[in-house]
Amino acid sequence: MGAVESTEGEREPLLVPSHPATNTQPVLSRVYGRRWFVLTMFSLLGFMQGLVWNTWGPIQISAKHVFEFSSTDIAVLVMWGPVGYLPWLLFMWLMDKKGLRASLLLSAFFMVLGAALRSVPLKDLYYRRWIYHGGQLLNGLAGPTIMSAGPLLSTTWFAPDQRATATAIASLIGYLGSACAFLIGPLAVPAPNGTVGSTVYWNQNHIGDRIQFVLYAEVGMIAALFVAVLFYFPSRPPIPPSVAAASQRLSYRSSICRLLSNMRFLMIALAYSVPTGVVAGWAGVLDMILTPAKVSQVDAGWIGFWSIVGGCVFGVAMARFADYIRGMLKLILVLMFAGASLATTWFTLTCLTRLTHLPSTKATLYTSCILVGIFINSSVPIFLELFIETVYPVPEGITCGVVTFLSNLFTGLLLFCLTFYITELSWLNWCLTGSCIFSLLLLLFFRESYDRLYLDVFVSV
Repeated sequence: MGAVESTEGEREPLLVPSHPATNTQPVLSRVYGRRWFVLTMFSLLGFMQGLVWNTWGPIQISAKHVFEFSSTDIAVLVMWGPVGYLPWLLFMWLMDKKGLRASLLLSAFFMVLGAALRSVPLKDLYYRRWIYHGGQLLNGLAGPTIMSAGPLLSTTWFAPDQRATATAIASLIGYLGSACAFLIGPLAVPAPNGTVGSTVYWNQNHIGDRIQFVLYAEVGMIAALFVAVLFYFPSRPPIPPSVAAASQRLSYRSSICRLLSNMRFLMIALAYSVPTGVVAGWAGVLDMILTPAKVSQVDAGWIGFWSIVGGCVFGVAMARFADYIRGMLKLILVLMFAGASLATTWFTLTCLTRLTHLPSTKATLYTSCILVGIFINSSVPIFLELFIETVYPVPEGITCGVVTFLSNLFTGLLLFCLTFYITELSWLNWCLTGSCIFSLLLLLFFRESYDRLYLDVFVSV
């Protein structure tokens, strides 16, 4: 596997018992049944954050018809997600100093405020457009905690043989929320008359009312989750579940310096952030990409839905496999991105059917797009676990905060370029293909190490 061996000093346990004994474990560990409730609450907030972020892309044809949005407006509404990630250092500091509860409550408050702002039924389209943009930005401010705290939660609450699975659930549920937006949006909001797939005449007021119904439903669900988290969401259990969960970590400033000076970490961070950032922006405007291929709003929604759902299901399955077969994270990622490179190339060439003469049918678009989602989205929890192993004892929240910031940075750059090159979108497909090949090359040259795993498996025995 080409793993790098740690030095003996790095392998010294960070937490030593005050009265060492020959036959006692260094740290008393215990897992609690309530860990599943904590994971469920966190995951549901992640689901709603992803759902709200992807509200407008799947119904962009209807939104243009009712609110006089342009393609640039749709791109900017999606772009507020990565823009909201700019104050990520503040959220990482809050998570490190005050715990996960304080950071999650602040994020949930931003989500409630943003969803409530979007649901204000103003008559003036100019001001209504501004409150939609403001609501999307507030929802984006929840991203730093929602997207990066999954590994912290799994380490804090779960035993080593359940960590990767818990990380997969916590980190992929937001993708599932954005996938459900592909399903809920087109089914709840009808397409205007005269568009592809529209067989029934719907007037403008009816379409506007359906959009407003979706916004009301989302604010109600987010408010209920905020109240639940407010009443009960502990930052940590009374007794840690493992040696790694109880061990001493680096300070906030030392962690940032350690990450920025670690070339192996920066290498694998780019391998993660470039393809995941590009695919997030690509998926947010998937309806616009598929429109030239004569794909209806509903069909584009189903393609986006199954591509992300496939990635979530396969990601949890691979994380469970990684829990049983430890020390194989790099091999899993190499295989995933070899498949992703082939799938994105197939999808890109299929969309260029006039030049390549490849069959561009609903079946080929469904299959290639779903494979893209399976290979890229399912790699997220495996990457996050590999980050933690590579830079341990840097705290999980800070490590994942840095890499998810980089991912959102690439998403923002892609969507920013989209506001200038909006008429022809085949370049987005080529960006996605190139990002997967770039990640595969970095993974092949990356040397892995498993310091946290060593601490849990050997030091605790």
